[in-house]
Amino acid sequence: MSAQPHQAKRPVTALAGPYGHPLHPILVTVPIGAWVTSMVFDLASHAVPDPDFLARGSLWLIAIGVIGALVAALFGFLDFLVVPPRTAAFRTALVHLSLNLIVTAVYGAAWAWRAGAGTGPVEAGQIALSAVALIALAISGYLGGKLTYRYGVRVADETTQAEGFRS
Repeated sequence: MSAQPHQAKRPVTALAGPYGHPLHPILVTVPIGAWVTSMVFDLASHAVPDPDFLARGSLWLIAIGVIGALVAALFGFLDFLVVPPRTAAFRTALVHLSLNLIVTAVYGAAWAWRAGAGTGPVEAGQIALSAVALIALAISGYLGGKLTYRYGVRVADETTQAEGFRS
C-alpha cells in the first residue's frame, strides 16, 4: 500500500476517533435527521388546523441541525487533515467540506428568517430554501460516501478488515 492511502486511514489525533472508527460519520446523523424532519414539519404545517406547533418545532430542528453540523464539521475537519493534497480524494473532500459549510450557513440564515416570522404555516419561500439546502446536503453526502467507500478515507486497511472474516 502506498503512503498516501495509508496516511488517509489514520486519525490526525485521537479526538477524531480511533483508527478505523472515525467520529464524523456518526455525528452527521444529527444535522441530517434534524433538517429532514424540519422539512416534514414544514410540509405538515400546511395540513393541520393549528400549524404553529409544527412551525416552532421546525425552527428548533433547524437550530439543532446547525449546532450538530458545527460539531460534526470539527471532527470532519480533523479527518480532512489526513487526506493528502493534490489527490482525487482531497479534491472530493474539499467540495464535500465546502458544500457542508454552505448548507450550514443557509440553514443558519433560514433560522434567522423564520425566527422573526409570525404564526401560521411555514412560508413557501422558506420551504423552497430548505429544499434547495437538502438537495445540496444530499450531494455532499454522496461525496462523503465516495470518500469512505471508494477512497477509504479513515477506513481500516484490508489487512485489518480481514481479521473479521477469520474463523
